[in-house]
Amino acid sequence: MVLRLFCQRSLVLGKPQHLLTRQVICGSKRNLASVQSSVDHRRTFTSNVSLYQDAFHAQLEDPSSAAILSSLKSSPSIPQTLTEKIVQRHSVGLPKDKFVKSGDYVTLSPYKCMTHDNSWPVATKFMSIGASEINDKKQIVMTLDHDVQNKSEKNLTKYRQIEEFAKNQGVVFYPAGRGIGHQIMVEEGYAWPGTLAVASDSHSNMYGGVGCLGTPVVRTDAASIWATSKTWWQIPPICKVTFTGTLPEGVTGKDVIVALCGLFSNDQVLNHAIEFAGSEETMKSLAVDDRLAIANMTTEWGALTGLFPIDETLQRWLRYKATEAAMCNESPETKNQSPFDHKRLDDLFANQLTADRGAKYSKYLHLNLSSLSPFVSGPNSVKVATPLQDLAARNIKIDKAYLVSCTNSRASDLAAAAKVFKDAAGSNGGEIPKIADGVNFYIAAASAPEQAAAEMSGDWQALLEAGAQPLPAGCGPCIGLGTGLLEPGEVGISASNRNFKGRMGSTDAKAYLASPEVVAASALHGKIAGPGRYQQPKGWSGVIRSEGDGLTEEGRKITREEALEKVIATREEAFEKVIAQLDGMVEEAEKNILGSDNASQDGDHLTEVLPGFPERVEGEIVFCDADNINTDGIYPGKYTYQDDVTTHKMAEVCMSNYDKAFATTAQEGDILVAGFNFGCGSSREQAATAILAKKIPLVIAGSFGNIFSRNSINNALMGVEVPKLVQRLRETFSGLKTEASQQDITEPSHNSQSLDSPPPAQQTTPPQEKLLTRRTGWKLVWDVRRSKVDVQEGENGPKWSQKVGELPPNVQEIIATGGLEKWVKKQIERST
Repeated sequence: MVLRLFCQRSLVLGKPQHLLTRQVICGSKRNLASVQSSVDHRRTFTSNVSLYQDAFHAQLEDPSSAAILSSLKSSPSIPQTLTEKIVQRHSVGLPKDKFVKSGDYVTLSPYKCMTHDNSWPVATKFMSIGASEINDKKQIVMTLDHDVQNKSEKNLTKYRQIEEFAKNQGVVFYPAGRGIGHQIMVEEGYAWPGTLAVASDSHSNMYGGVGCLGTPVVRTDAASIWATSKTWWQIPPICKVTFTGTLPEGVTGKDVIVALCGLFSNDQVLNHAIEFAGSEETMKSLAVDDRLAIANMTTEWGALTGLFPIDETLQRWLRYKATEAAMCNESPETKNQSPFDHKRLDDLFANQLTADRGAKYSKYLHLNLSSLSPFVSGPNSVKVATPLQDLAARNIKIDKAYLVSCTNSRASDLAAAAKVFKDAAGSNGGEIPKIADGVNFYIAAASAPEQAAAEMSGDWQALLEAGAQPLPAGCGPCIGLGTGLLEPGEVGISASNRNFKGRMGSTDAKAYLASPEVVAASALHGKIAGPGRYQQPKGWSGVIRSEGDGLTEEGRKITREEALEKVIATREEAFEKVIAQLDGMVEEAEKNILGSDNASQDGDHLTEVLPGFPERVEGEIVFCDADNINTDGIYPGKYTYQDDVTTHKMAEVCMSNYDKAFATTAQEGDILVAGFNFGCGSSREQAATAILAKKIPLVIAGSFGNIFSRNSINNALMGVEVPKLVQRLRETFSGLKTEASQQDITEPSHNSQSLDSPPPAQQTTPPQEKLLTRRTGWKLVWDVRRSKVDVQEGENGPKWSQKVGELPPNVQEIIATGGLEKWVKKQIERST
């Protein structure tokens, strides 16, 4: 056993620059931690390098401390990312000494699960599977936020049904007008650092801004969580995004994520979990509100999560929240209701989760924040990002401006927008200037407390005085609902998160995305413009970013302190490699001496196969040679909302929007192989059930769209990712080379509840091959027990094998039962 002493970091804290009165804190209910983050911090030693030991001897001997330490520590030989550590905490039924890693399927019990306007569809599914009472009432949060402007009897009836259901079930409920669900999750502490929270909405990624692993689920998953407190998840590949430098004056978190979406636009993070990292100085330049905006839009970047570390910036924000709660909640009824409690924070920080040194990431991206300038996204695509100064020079007139959504409509965002008009008042006789003629400017706070804070500071009134039109706290125009939608031919600029064609109104309109101050300046001038705060540094030559080790020649120049840390880290890594080699030698010796009853004859790790689940799946490969085949290509949208479609009809129209010849080419028992990002697009479950109706038991792809992957398992369709197989098929039959598409993307219809993935790039098909669907004559066998596929390339062709992801017993059980709904019913029957 190797003992490792731990060098703790030491900080000297400066004094706060502002003293906040109790009246201001309690009256605003505002998170003013961004003010607190301006505290001067001086580092005496910044290394948190682990040298020898994880804890003091007395801690290890004390039973209570030892129990906590034992539950939190990671295996030295299996370093984990922060994502993996959080998933480890929330996984249930793991084998003894199992440390989860990217690619693993796990059964999860999330800390919180939020549903919004889709709570009633979730409730009907919940009741249809035989459930009557929510299993863990403290786990569930319900909000009404999407269609809050809709006063029709139909919508009001739905809202009443949701409220009554929540009341009868005894779960937390927030009515229309209280705010957007994601903002409520953050400001009320439901998205708690170091935990995992889910929501039936694609922007659950936002919780990563406060160190909470947030990810979306579909309605069937939400119903499963209501009924059993559990669902399943496959840990995605994890990408580490490292920031360097600091944000310049006039550049915001919104500019960071807009730039990331445009600069890394070739699906680098598609279906990945993201972990953001950087030095203490770098991360201190990103306030919590900036982090929330960045994490929120990792959805548009294509990721499943966007996680920031639990660092000193977040700690200061949390401490402020706890102080605010303590000062404002002094009555016996409310004293202990706030989750923001200093004692709880003491525990959080004492047992703080961080990524292990040596943790494995699937890829690395790097961005120098100091080299950024204000960016604008669009038109009609987040993959097109342009420096503001370039667009401003084009004199692009706008018709509408929007300061709305969970991305950028907190009090700090409203203050930034109001400052544009307040600054302009100096050259307008001291009066707030009006927005440009012909421009409509809409504002809606992320929540009622955020609006109250803006009102107390005078920012809300300043925006109204300038001519802005207020909307209730909610999603509204961001998702194409309510007042102020874009009309044909109009141009709009918004501080929201999506600008796909049709998202905010007409498909014949143009939509841009930008920071709140750029939106405000554009509304003031009637064209895309900035407030003029950013000054380009001398010698600036462009944004510095990279993939891989991320080190440019300039970036390789480090300070003495950084050099010292690098020497310490290098020596430690070398030391740990030696220890790992010694551990391997010991393990090998143990195997030679003691033998191993659990190893298979050919040395493969064996997966337990449940009784009744097939150990092998085999068939002939039918190849659909295209990338980005979306769910409408798999199952036509015109049948999606028809409840009387027969299984025979589903089989007949399966893949018909992709290739009408598929119906006669593909046969029962075939194995369907497709390209990359198969099943992207909308959340329709019929994309999976139609393939089953065709009696195809297994789908293989280079990669799957996340929601299709979830719907497949939820509906008992098996799927395996084998990129090598796709490459071999293309080398043999077509030679397809895929290039990133920068064309306009249209928002899917029926997406007003934001459940769908961002629309994909356009489908790519072989330039040299006319057959969209091909019978290959190749045979494939999926060996479930050994987690590998065997491929025979034609009768006389080569034969090869490839290891694939493990399909563990918990997922086998869901598939063998007939899908998640039937699995939930079985769980309910067992508990009664």
